Amino acid sequence: MSLTPDETAHPENLPKAPAPSVPTRKLVHGAEIPMLGLGTSPVLGEEVVRQVATAVAAGYRLIDTAENYHNEEGVGEGLRVSGADRSVIFLTSKLNREWHGVDGVRRALEASLERLGTDYLDLFLIHWPNPDQDRYVDAVRGLEALREEGLLKAIGVSNFKPAHLQRVIDETGIIPDVNQVQLSPYATRPEVREIDDTYGIATESWSPLGASSSALREDARLTGIAERLDMTPTQVILRWHVQMGLVAIPKSTSPAHLAENIGIFSFELTDEDMATIAELDGGDVDLADSDTFGH
Repeated sequence: MSLTPDETAHPENLPKAPAPSVPTRKLVHGAEIPMLGLGTSPVLGEEVVRQVATAVAAGYRLIDTAENYHNEEGVGEGLRVSGADRSVIFLTSKLNREWHGVDGVRRALEASLERLGTDYLDLFLIHWPNPDQDRYVDAVRGLEALREEGLLKAIGVSNFKPAHLQRVIDETGIIPDVNQVQLSPYATRPEVREIDDTYGIATESWSPLGASSSALREDARLTGIAERLDMTPTQVILRWHVQMGLVAIPKSTSPAHLAENIGIFSFELTDEDMATIAELDGGDVDLADSDTFGH
């Protein structure tokens, strides 16, 4: 899969303006993860090639994909089209339930590396705990073995509840670097954030803008803050994530929206703003239950 020279993602056609500097957070095992990145689901084919290359040109250095997104080949091509040195990119992928287990994680990584066209990942995540098959603890053991071999810079889990995390730590002594969960001002996940903070695990927010609905971005409490700051509601939400110490991975294919999303490091929310946004939390009622759902 490759783009022709007249495609907008070709390096000669990408923006030449200086990219904004995104702050990073140091993880348990020493890697530095950018606080804002790019989500790539469900973008496929040449569209994801353009998305990734355009995002890198705009300053994104954290790129998130997964086996289940069926776009790792395109993500890898987008990174090559961007012309960015591999060392400046923090590349994340995730493995499906069929690979849970020490040996299965290794096979999953080998397949992801081949699809992405790279020889290491910065972060590899167990996509869902799938407690019905009771193999996620061994999967974490497999991740740690690969990290010790230098094939991964960091290891993590996704959609893990506090009980899942605590079991992993109690049985293995291994502390994941990252726990990626659905999190937005409408679902702030305080119990997850508390256990993550206890062990120094970075909480990473997927669907940080409130899933596919525009309801959060149109909430009057957010639009009021945005108008006062001369920013967009999207920028206010993403700034909230960063000031909460969360890593956010919004997804967009629009160059304008990509620039909007990363343009959040020139302002700060006040304590009053943060308190107002905290009032939006509606709990976990609309979230997928990772005790019963997962792939």
